[in-house]
Amino acid sequence: MGDLADKLMEELECRTSFTIPVFGGIPVPESCVMTWFIMGLLVIGSIIFTKRMKVVPTGFQCLVESFVLWMDNFFLEILGSKGKKYLPILETLLLYIGISNLIGLVGLRPPTKDLGVTATLAIFAILLIQYSGIRQKGVRKWLKGFCEPMAFMLPLNLMELVIKPLSLCMRLFGNVLGAFVIMEFIKLLVPVGVPLAFSFYFDVFDGAIQAYVFVFLTSLFMSEAMEEE
Repeated sequence: MGDLADKLMEELECRTSFTIPVFGGIPVPESCVMTWFIMGLLVIGSIIFTKRMKVVPTGFQCLVESFVLWMDNFFLEILGSKGKKYLPILETLLLYIGISNLIGLVGLRPPTKDLGVTATLAIFAILLIQYSGIRQKGVRKWLKGFCEPMAFMLPLNLMELVIKPLSLCMRLFGNVLGAFVIMEFIKLLVPVGVPLAFSFYFDVFDGAIQAYVFVFLTSLFMSEAMEEE
């Protein structure tokens, strides 16, 4: 149990593993390096997948276009046509979180295990939600919305600005960290065979579900923010 506690503290601390040899060495969190790595994968993948596209898709292009079409339809069903302008950023967010949760399969540490990363994602999501509301309604109607349905609701509506990103952050962070704790318990009880199957479940299925839930709630909150009275 002592080893498990030490491993858990290491995960929570997200200790720095890299330094940049400039001005004596700048410490860089491992989660930041993993984020750069995922960004590189997304950029390189985008270039490769769009380099030789055909008017009539065949082979792997069909698979890629089907996935992009699924993402488009998923978000448009929630946001409606007014949310079309937000598709690139929401789909990028889905891909980033999904890949972050999946890289554990190749022995890398998911950046979403870092509370700072999940908190940043949640803050970004809530800023996007409020921006979409302001752009759709205008500043005056957006501010007026904090006093609806009655003026005395103002404090509760302001608290909601903090509660929503906090819930998004803790849900993503808690599930990713919880999966790590369960896996360590399984390794202690059954060190051979069984951990591999559960690792596949937590890294693939559960990781994909967490990415899905995060962007689903973000787009749902955006839809509520853009809704006209």
